[in-house]
Amino acid sequence: MAVRWGPLTEADVADWARLANLLAEVDRTGETYQAADLAEELHEPGIDPEHDLIAVRVDGVLAGYGQLRVGNTLVDGRVTASLDGDVHPDYRGRGIGVQLMERLEARAAVVAANRQPGQPVFLRVSGGVEGSPVRPMLEHRGYQIVRFYHDMERQLSDPLPSPSAQVERYRPELAEPTRLAHNDAFSTHWGSAPRGVEQWQELVGSRNFQPEVSFVSLAEDGSVLAYVLVRQWVEAEAWITLVGTRQQARGQGLARACLTASLRACAERGYRTAALGVDSDNGQGAGALYSSLGFRVIRAFASYGKVIQPLQPADSAR
Repeated sequence: MAVRWGPLTEADVADWARLANLLAEVDRTGETYQAADLAEELHEPGIDPEHDLIAVRVDGVLAGYGQLRVGNTLVDGRVTASLDGDVHPDYRGRGIGVQLMERLEARAAVVAANRQPGQPVFLRVSGGVEGSPVRPMLEHRGYQIVRFYHDMERQLSDPLPSPSAQVERYRPELAEPTRLAHNDAFSTHWGSAPRGVEQWQELVGSRNFQPEVSFVSLAEDGSVLAYVLVRQWVEAEAWITLVGTRQQARGQGLARACLTASLRACAERGYRTAALGVDSDNGQGAGALYSSLGFRVIRAFASYGKVIQPLQPADSAR
């Protein structure tokens, strides 16, 4: 078995998409992608594609992949590093997943030490759905479940309410006001860090962002009070990426108004379903809001994490 490790490149995206979509079916995650979507991920802000994106080929076949994203700011006094990746079902049980984790963890420690010297690093990785084969491996490596997340879905053929407050369709000039609203809205959310301008532009400038079904609620001074942003990876399926309300504007039904406007717009444009992900322990009652609008839980994911101590200066120079 000839195993070759290297970076993911533009030449890999078609194979990467096929692998990701196979894994979505086998592991029951529902996370499907088109090659063009993954091509954008090669150029995300803060990513060094040569070292933060990993391709594993066995006898010329893409047998696994890895992705690393390391935050620039501290969250709860730690650097957050998100590790992602998986191995083709035919090549599991051969130690590839363990080697992949070792490489991602080592790289996370280096990047974190360069960005926030001397700070501990919180490694986060998805444990998939109940029964996922990755969970025993993560637990053996010292990871523990830190959070559960729910995917929720709504059929858009079901009756839809009307918006309960005045909202407006998203437009490009609202990118910065919406970013500022998001950073305020998520400032009290577990594990969240402020999004910078470049990172935000990557979201609203992506090929799968759907401005025509994204909505905001504006204050008299033009600032954004609440927002719903939608993306699409699968035909006729709307993925509600972000929903938020500024701290001082909560309790006025503004997020509900944005969400109902978005659902109605999606239905009018031929979307069959709308789906979203939510922290099961969300303290702002997001799950209850979504349930009241007809969303139902379709799967639950576990998020695993562990803390590693910072590298010494000599080690971080690697």
